[in-house]
Amino acid sequence: MKKLSIIGSTGSIGTQALEVIDQMSDIKVTSLACGRNVKLLLEQARKYMPHLISCELKEDADFLKEDLKELPIEVLWGEEGLNAVAEDRESEMLLNAIVGMKGIVPTVKAIKKNKTIALANKETLVAAGHIIMPLAKEYGVKILPVDSEHSAIFQSLKGNRGEDIKRILLTASGGPFRGMSYEDLEKVTLKDALKNPNWSMGKKVTVDSASMVNKGLEVMEAHWLFDVPVNHIQVLVHPESILHSAVEFDDGAVIGQMGVPDMKIPIHYALTYPKRGELDVKPLDLFEVQTLHFYHPDMETFFGLQLAFDASLAGGNMPCVFNAANEEAVASFLNEKISFIQIPEIIQTAMMEADFEEDPSIDDILQTEKDVREIVRKLICTL
Repeated sequence: MKKLSIIGSTGSIGTQALEVIDQMSDIKVTSLACGRNVKLLLEQARKYMPHLISCELKEDADFLKEDLKELPIEVLWGEEGLNAVAEDRESEMLLNAIVGMKGIVPTVKAIKKNKTIALANKETLVAAGHIIMPLAKEYGVKILPVDSEHSAIFQSLKGNRGEDIKRILLTASGGPFRGMSYEDLEKVTLKDALKNPNWSMGKKVTVDSASMVNKGLEVMEAHWLFDVPVNHIQVLVHPESILHSAVEFDDGAVIGQMGVPDMKIPIHYALTYPKRGELDVKPLDLFEVQTLHFYHPDMETFFGLQLAFDASLAGGNMPCVFNAANEEAVASFLNEKISFIQIPEIIQTAMMEADFEEDPSIDDILQTEKDVREIVRKLICTL
């Protein structure tokens, strides 16, 4: 029986992971953490009976304690509760499915408790990859990617040496605005941006996919996960989302992973690794698909992707600047305070204004995040 903790249990990845676990008989959920969706957390607590749960705010924790008072479930809240779930003594694996920079410290805590990390939190490696990967190596901890693209790369590398990689071919659906001009993007609405053609994701990630910023974050993540230079990572727009990514080796061979666009597949692989188990998902029918298309990304129109390459090549705390500026800008877009096209413009301005740190510590990264959010908030007030 594999014992699992989940942070972000009420989000898109967390809920899909629990649906996968419902099909399995060999995983026990020992602890859960969420943000504000305490009604769903309450349902999850009663169904999976973890010994520990946590939420963001004290008043929500008080509500949970009262409702669960007859059950042996400890209820915590805030940063302390999030870290307690990450360090849970009863679990051997942490699924980090939380969105944002707050996923970094729990990952560090779990690594130091020698837990396997199933990682869906891009920000952990985007902002702190130079710390996380050496730390995982020091503690002998496996980091298993949950993103469909990184899972595909991980699977394509199985049985092959990482030093033989020539290029990583990172695929992108192109989102709902593929083929649009800059002028077209000036007119799109929030409703338009939340219509991803292939994937079911949370609102923030869906907007990131529409702007191609999500793919930029995945470039940075792939750089750290697979120790490949950023300029050896090529983004391919692949509208069908059937080839989830591939690896080209020095001998010219290209190995990729295909499947229907369903996040349950990479989630399941991370939870069962190194084995594979049966999963009830729609099978891939290549006769039905027939044709696969691949295009160069338009990095002038969707210049958030180019900014991600720039940030990654700059190194230091610049990926953190990129990510924090994007998080703040997307939050403002979701609240309809700015337009869609202003998201990459805000990121670009933040990257020019933020102080550069060449070798940031975790504390430096968290301070950078605070500073950048303040820069962005002031900027948005002037727009």
